[in-house]
Amino acid sequence: MAFALHINMERCTGCNACVVACPVDALELFTVDPVTDEKIYQVKNGKAIVLDVDHELCAGCGVCVEACPFNVIRLAGPWDSRSKSLAEGME
Repeated sequence: MAFALHINMERCTGCNACVVACPVDALELFTVDPVTDEKIYQVKNGKAIVLDVDHELCAGCGVCVEACPFNVIRLAGPWDSRSKSLAEGME
């Protein structure tokens, strides 16, 4: 994988916008109920419990980044270091 998906779970509200927007269903917002071990959708104290990313399905398209109204998802890849190097070289 030539990219990484970074999610700030401290700021995630569990709105589910990224999950709905993902065209390949690579994201799932859930917590595990310790009594039944079944996945349930839940937000606790305004924070998402778990946002699961299936990295094998994720295509790095960035749709989830655009869909997030709270700017908590970031897509990083080799283009970040190249852009930084180019900008530093121009100074």
